[in-house]
Amino acid sequence: MGFSIPHLLVVLAIVIVVFGTKRLRNLGSDLGGAIKGFRGALKEGEQEGSSEKDQAIEGEVTSKPNDKA
Repeated sequence: MGFSIPHLLVVLAIVIVVFGTKRLRNLGSDLGGAIKGFRGALKEGEQEGSSEKDQAIEGEVTSKPNDKA
C-alpha cells in the first residue's frame, strides 16, 4: 500500500492552501541555501583535514623515555 500520483497531488494542494506559495518558495530557497552551506563546510573540513595530515608527516618525531620497573 503506497502513495499514488493522485494522493500526492491532493497532499500538495492541501499544503499549498495551508502555507501559500510565497512561504513555500521561501522555504525552498532556505533549504537550498542550507544544503549549499553544508556541502561547503564538508569540503572545507576535508581540505583542513588533509593539511593537518601533511603537517603531522612533516613534523619531527621524538621518542618517549621508556619507564621500566
